[in-house]
Amino acid sequence: MKKIVLGCLGVTLLLSSCVSQKKYADLEAKQKETQDLLNSATVKLNDCLEEKATASSRLQTLEDQNAFLKANNQELINNMGNLTTLTTKGAENLEKSLESLKEKDLTIRKLNDAITRRDSVNLSLVQSLKGVLGNLDDEDIEISVEKGVVFVSISDKLLFSSGSYNVTNRAKEVLGKVAKVVNNKPDFEFMVEGHTDDVPYRSGVLLDNWDLSVKRATAVVRILQNDFGVDPKRMTAAGRAEYVPVSQTEKSKNRRTRIVVLPKIDQFYSMIEEGMKDPAINGGR
Repeated sequence: MKKIVLGCLGVTLLLSSCVSQKKYADLEAKQKETQDLLNSATVKLNDCLEEKATASSRLQTLEDQNAFLKANNQELINNMGNLTTLTTKGAENLEKSLESLKEKDLTIRKLNDAITRRDSVNLSLVQSLKGVLGNLDDEDIEISVEKGVVFVSISDKLLFSSGSYNVTNRAKEVLGKVAKVVNNKPDFEFMVEGHTDDVPYRSGVLLDNWDLSVKRATAVVRILQNDFGVDPKRMTAAGRAEYVPVSQTEKSKNRRTRIVVLPKIDQFYSMIEEGMKDPAINGGR
């Protein structure tokens, strides 16, 4: 009897133990399910918070743009108001400004016309010089135009003996041809420039290359005046010594005499005045 009772108690305990483990497993499963739901809800909450932050930022941007557009719109309204209140005096000032611009444009056209006329005269002068001097070698004489000025450069081997300022007979023939052209152009003045190389001058009564270059220039001027009748009022003699070289390697090219021909200033201004009277430029006024 005692054994039967003990057996029943054992069975009861075993059944009780099995029921407790099953409940625990069910609870554990529910707890895991609840944790998964919580995690999922947390992720969604974070997504919502990020979307809210983005939406708030966009809202702020739109509010800023709206404020800017309002301010800009108000400024445009104010400007329109200023334009509508433009006074008669302001309109007159605007008209005067336009007229001033028109006058400046006419002045520029007149100056361009005068420069064109000057260039035409220079071209005629160059053609005349090349016509009378065309039989000479390019090494002996060169004719060019720079910035509206005609230059005639003559090598010293054609004009002078070495270290001398006495004009050679052959050079007088060349100077006579130059004189023929400049005498036919009374509206031009010119300057005769003497140039040397950088070898120091140490002979005769002259002190240095300054003296030599000036003496050579005055020698040419005297020939043009005394032998060929060029008006001395139109001429200037100048010495440049060795300080304006044209070559760093060939000293012979630096030993030269240059005749600089340019229109008289008053003649150039007369070109401008003639342009001002031209109906084609002044619009018939």
